[in-house]
Amino acid sequence: MEWIIGNMAPLMFGALVLFLLFGYPVAFALAANGIVFGLLGIELGLLQPALFQALPERIFGIMANDTLLAIPFFTFMGLILERSGMAEDLLDTIGQLFGPIRGGLAFAVIFVGALLAATTGVVAASVISMGLISLPIMLRYGYDKRLAAGVIAASGTLAQIIPPSLVLIIMADQLGKSVGDMYEGAMIPGLVLTGLYVGYVVLLTIIKPAAAPALPPEARTLRGLKLALRVVTTMVPPLLLIFLVLGTIFLGIATPTEGGAMGAAGALLLAVARKRLSFKLLKQAMETTGKLSSFVIFILVGSTVFGLVFRAVNGDLWVEHLLLGLPGGQVGFLIVVNILVFVLAFFLDFFELSFIIVPLLAPVADKLGIDLVWFGVLLAVNMQTSFMHPPFGFALFYLRSVAPASVKTTDIYWGAIPFVGIQIIMVALIIIFPGIVSYGDDAQKEAQRLERAGEAPPAIDLDTLMKAPEEAEQKEATQAEEDQSAANLLKDLQSESK
Repeated sequence: MEWIIGNMAPLMFGALVLFLLFGYPVAFALAANGIVFGLLGIELGLLQPALFQALPERIFGIMANDTLLAIPFFTFMGLILERSGMAEDLLDTIGQLFGPIRGGLAFAVIFVGALLAATTGVVAASVISMGLISLPIMLRYGYDKRLAAGVIAASGTLAQIIPPSLVLIIMADQLGKSVGDMYEGAMIPGLVLTGLYVGYVVLLTIIKPAAAPALPPEARTLRGLKLALRVVTTMVPPLLLIFLVLGTIFLGIATPTEGGAMGAAGALLLAVARKRLSFKLLKQAMETTGKLSSFVIFILVGSTVFGLVFRAVNGDLWVEHLLLGLPGGQVGFLIVVNILVFVLAFFLDFFELSFIIVPLLAPVADKLGIDLVWFGVLLAVNMQTSFMHPPFGFALFYLRSVAPASVKTTDIYWGAIPFVGIQIIMVALIIIFPGIVSYGDDAQKEAQRLERAGEAPPAIDLDTLMKAPEEAEQKEATQAEEDQSAANLLKDLQSESK
């Protein structure tokens, strides 16, 4: 019994991993582990029965959390836009624009993926839309199956890192940081990752031109003024919506929840303008939004039960001792944590990783002096690989569900591997060049720089500022007294010498 009491934390964590490997739903596996080990701890005298009295208050706190309202708003916005045909219009227009160059359709998919990410924030919607619309066209004009599948799956996962990403909302909640700061910090890494995808396609078109041919002239139906007009009318509405949502958040005009509400209203207006809003579309979007939001809340409740008991048995200290003892300080911690998250992403999706792993890692990162917003963006980029990992990546499943029979599952898996490598390169770039993740005003950015350099920013204390004039006067008076004493002593020495 003493051995069980002394090793309650590792036993609890091991039991959770076992439940997940057996395929039990994550929310119920978390809650069941918390309750069973809590009762066992009470039976062994390690815990007090009053521990479970804190649960109702914790769960009520989840339901009263305004930040989490952004999840259904952004999900609803993405579903309305996806079903109103915005993705189809964007792909068709940008495909025509880039058609004359090699790899043009692949570039169009990447750019549309980034735009959809900045307007929808839902990976499933992006991958399925582009899979249905662009994959048949790419195959028809001779694109390599692996390249076509990989580009579509990878571009769809940009919705996880480019704001308004759902995972960044959850990450901010788990780290106790501002969603606006998390969004602003993730914007540049998201755009750099998009650029790396484009760079990979450019390199492939040079090495293997036949893998991504240009569109033949008969396929380019729009030219000149018609194409320019189509680009303007297709691009302006989503760009306005992006500014409405992200611009107001970054400028401090709206909170993320308010930005999500404006985005949902804007998506409805765009659907009305396109004459594609119907009761059926509205019902489908609301049902899917309700399911996804309930899924997130159930996992959050389960992780709260697990976290309460895990901390009561000193599980946080156990994790802290394990990770603080790693060689290499901050760098060693970051390397081990990123390898751990990368491996776990084979089996868990980003919601599960956010609720299980992040609360255990955040306190250790904070003790090591790592900026938590930067740390959250780093983990979000790493967890993006959870959508692309063969054989369990959700983006690959989404694409498989809409891909034609001529595209084999192995083609989708092999097509995803280079983009997983690019995502790992992006993780390394953030570690090597931490300034990629920046947020806030100039003062905040300077504080970030000092914190990453291991220096403490100078603290400004109001009482000290108020007392400064008095201390200066007192110092001057003391200096005057010392000068007078020195003058008197000099006179005495002169008189004695005479």
